[in-house]
Amino acid sequence: MRNNLFVCILFLLAFLIHPFNKSFSQNEDPNKIKTGAERIEEYLYCFEGKKVGIVANQTSVIGNTHLVDSLISLGVNLRAIYCPEHGFRGEAEAGAKINSSIDERTNLPIISLYGNNKKPKKEEFQQNDIIVFDLQDVGTRFYTYISTLHYVMEACAESNIPLIVLDRPNPNSYYIDGPVLKDTSLVSFVGMHPVPIVYGMTIGEYASMINGEGWLGTSSKRVIGEKGNLLCNLIVIPLENYNHKTHYSLPVAPSPNLKTYNAIALYPSICWFEGTPISVGRGTETPFEIIGFPNYVSLNKKLKITIFTPVAIKGVSDNPPYKNEQCRGLELQSNRKGGINLSYLKEMYDRYPNKDNFFQPFFDKLAGTKELKNQIKLNLHSKDIKKTWKKDLEEFKEIREKYLIYK
Repeated sequence: MRNNLFVCILFLLAFLIHPFNKSFSQNEDPNKIKTGAERIEEYLYCFEGKKVGIVANQTSVIGNTHLVDSLISLGVNLRAIYCPEHGFRGEAEAGAKINSSIDERTNLPIISLYGNNKKPKKEEFQQNDIIVFDLQDVGTRFYTYISTLHYVMEACAESNIPLIVLDRPNPNSYYIDGPVLKDTSLVSFVGMHPVPIVYGMTIGEYASMINGEGWLGTSSKRVIGEKGNLLCNLIVIPLENYNHKTHYSLPVAPSPNLKTYNAIALYPSICWFEGTPISVGRGTETPFEIIGFPNYVSLNKKLKITIFTPVAIKGVSDNPPYKNEQCRGLELQSNRKGGINLSYLKEMYDRYPNKDNFFQPFFDKLAGTKELKNQIKLNLHSKDIKKTWKKDLEEFKEIREKYLIYK
């Protein structure tokens, strides 16, 4: 009874003093999506008397207030912040080294989960009684937040620490597409699990799949199909008013170079250009919305041509491909028809002059298969390439179905 009274008092105080509590307003649209983080009444009691660690970044917000600030104001004993690629405030470019530091606003230690410390160290994690995870995913295998999720779950399982995942919408959840990662030699931080490029699940559902399929506790070099011996004590705080067809435009950019809904929607179809000489617009105002290279010339008059010059942008693209070189390329526009668009890859390969240097080793890791580059070289039709994915996709959908919260 005393516990319930304590929680009620905290909610009342939060309602009076915090801007994010507009979500409790009687005038709010009852059909509005409510994130797991916003459903404080579902998880705040779990933190009473506990030392809490949080995996968070700039997307971990309730309204205009960061979740870290909100929890501290509600009396939660936060001990450490663990941040993924791009850092706690989301100001580091992809692949940049993130140093552990102190958050100036809260004086909490920030521990990087990137670079050489992708998996939390046992001695660091054991200072916590419980971990809360709140990151905005974009629903693609090569976006590294699901890899961070895997390592956090594994560390929690090894130390017998419960993990609460606060679910958030997946802006690319309305379709499933791409080759399924099956080649053990291609397992990496941009692809750890046997899933397609676009898997159509929220991060909470994905966490349940990691647990349920036995993907924890395998060797450090994961073997596809190998079952691990660990199980994470997992609690998922689900969304309200959400299904996989719901259109959702992110209120906060999930990383420095995914700044718009258009870029996030295009991302599954163009991220693999990071394994080629093709620029995806890093160092411009529209990253992941344009592609090209110097001297690109298109034979297709229907394509929308753009000219751009990548420059260094501190904390976003310090050294982008073709820095200070004028490039020609395509201005891209997404749609909600669903499906990976292979025409961009085929066009850039056809027009690139030195085809022997087009596919770099990183391309296969992003694609999750060694076959795609060969199919492009053979000039196979997009429909024929996608037919080779069909069987694996059907098998994945059967696995996925077991873990869906929003059916």
